[in-house]
Amino acid sequence: MADIPVDIAVFLFNIVLWILPLIGTIFLAVVAWKLWIHYVQQNFISGIDFVLLEIVPPRDVLRSPKAMELFFTNALYHKSTKGGIEEFWQGAVWFWFSLEIVSIDGQVHFYIRTPTRIRGLIETQMYAQYPQAQIKEVDDYTLAVDEISDNSKYNLWGCEFWLDKPEAYPIKTYVDFGLDKDPKEEFKVDPIAPIIELFGSLKKGEQMWLQFVITPARKKYHTIGTWFKNHDWVAESRLEVRKILKPYMAVKDEGKRIEVRVPSYLEGQVEGINSKITKLGFDCGIRACYVAKKESYDLSNRRNLRLIFRQYATPSLNCLERHNSTQADAFTANFFESFFLISQKTITRLSNRMLEEYRERAFFYTPLRHKLSSFIPWPLSPYIFPKYFHHNTFVLNTEEIATLWHFPGQILKVPTLERIESKEASPPPNLPI
Repeated sequence: MADIPVDIAVFLFNIVLWILPLIGTIFLAVVAWKLWIHYVQQNFISGIDFVLLEIVPPRDVLRSPKAMELFFTNALYHKSTKGGIEEFWQGAVWFWFSLEIVSIDGQVHFYIRTPTRIRGLIETQMYAQYPQAQIKEVDDYTLAVDEISDNSKYNLWGCEFWLDKPEAYPIKTYVDFGLDKDPKEEFKVDPIAPIIELFGSLKKGEQMWLQFVITPARKKYHTIGTWFKNHDWVAESRLEVRKILKPYMAVKDEGKRIEVRVPSYLEGQVEGINSKITKLGFDCGIRACYVAKKESYDLSNRRNLRLIFRQYATPSLNCLERHNSTQADAFTANFFESFFLISQKTITRLSNRMLEEYRERAFFYTPLRHKLSSFIPWPLSPYIFPKYFHHNTFVLNTEEIATLWHFPGQILKVPTLERIESKEASPPPNLPI
């Protein structure tokens, strides 16, 4: 191999000396920008006051979950375009909400955690759909459990739920159960009934928590074939439909017409995806916890909790699967981590972190460690951020969320589910003053 001339070598050396500082400067600028955005967003979020509202269902719930779907659309879909000053200087973010079903000693409650400035809208829209419901501000029930440690009096098992397939595919909804047709009470098959029954079966000293943290969908996908363009979940769902149909497309009449012959076993997938994108979507994160005093802790209830979404599964479409559980089973995917990192101390730390993240309703605008850990490769990451998982969010539309969180009908006779026992009515207008 011939030697490189000295003048060319010097030229290449000077280029390297010029490029390396430029690359380093760009890298530091990107890091500084991300840190700035994180700082201003967290500063903005620290100024948001949240309130926990308990919704006591009316005695007779005669409406289908369609009413709850309308409530989500009118009260919780706060999507807006932020200006440059708002987004990059003030750190303004979209509001997020937590829909919760909770059992404390077997008493079942429905909660909504919301920014205080949205409280009035939530109350008016809830009363618009359920005039006989009762809404009251309550203390955060999670504060009764201060921490999970060897010395605390509580044990906690928790997990998150993710979609098993791409979010274009829907889960089974109340429409599939026939609730959109408002059948007679004795003929209703309500998918939320197994959850309420399980929650209502707890004994004294036991608690179950279930939260759906939502915000208007803003998830983006990179558009293939472009450098910087991206598209939303609706466009991604349409691409998924095209992927399904592509093997069954035939060009007719010299490219003027495309004939598609879809096999019958794929028709349900195409119809399900097309139906999902006709309604508003929310980015969603789901988390569940079983909390109990150590003397009351029942392993069977832990197993029952992780199976509560089986009724929403459709093999050809989608289902909710357990992930990120505090029993550290995710670590077993790697021998090194499973051998050295799984211990009772690991499980306790994961449980306490699950408690903190549940209490913070953390899925969006997460702490800095979520961003930093992405740049730290394994095997260093388990030691810098020990026993730590990333959150995962996905898109559900209003129909799917209303299926997961709505008031059960009167056919569900759970005595521990509080209801308004008397109907309220306005006084007659002709009363003497």
